[in-house]
Amino acid sequence: MDSEIKHILVVDDDTRLRSLLQRFLRESGFYVSAAKKAAEARLLMEQYKFDLLIVDIMMPEESGLEFLEKLRKESNVPVIMLTAMGETEDRISGLEIGADDYLPKPFEPKELVLRIKSILRRAPVEKQDVCDFLNFGGCSYNLQTKELLTKHGEIIHITPVEQALLNILGVKSGQVFSREKLAELLGAGQSPRSIDVQITRLRKKIEPDTKNPRYLQTVRGKGYMLLSVKE
Repeated sequence: MDSEIKHILVVDDDTRLRSLLQRFLRESGFYVSAAKKAAEARLLMEQYKFDLLIVDIMMPEESGLEFLEKLRKESNVPVIMLTAMGETEDRISGLEIGADDYLPKPFEPKELVLRIKSILRRAPVEKQDVCDFLNFGGCSYNLQTKELLTKHGEIIHITPVEQALLNILGVKSGQVFSREKLAELLGAGQSPRSIDVQITRLRKKIEPDTKNPRYLQTVRGKGYMLLSVKE
């Protein structure tokens, strides 16, 4: 098996859509597995390592949002959410829980493939004149391994989008990035509004007081910047 070919898991109770996605994604060069509900997806995840999940929000027994919320407690695997609902609130809910992207039904399969490739090709920002570690008092982030650790060395789970944000802001500590620029750098599916959501989620993991952030700061009218401390 070619280790360069990415393995995708489609989780959707719609048999027709599930089959269409399997066929189209395979034709696009991916390995594809499929599950019709969350419980079945978990069984597959115990057997295989997946590079990305495509999860429908509206599923019986356990919704896609419930599935994602549990998944994020133990895994950072990228997730694209699918839903028939196009409301902004639904998109924001998925992003708050930890989705990397969101695509409302109906959609063009080609657009889904472009979003998948955009997420999968996100590479670490090239190392510049910075240390490998960013220190935030109670935790630290390794720019090379993209791991957020407590001061006792325990891993704090962060999503691929959060990792990308820390790398972008971290290699240029103290530089202000606009919300628009961050959305552009992160790729398809991101917007200035979703950047605000991601920043809020990230602050909960690195800031001792999210109401008075010390490290991930807002520069009024300009955007965000990241500061770390020397230890």
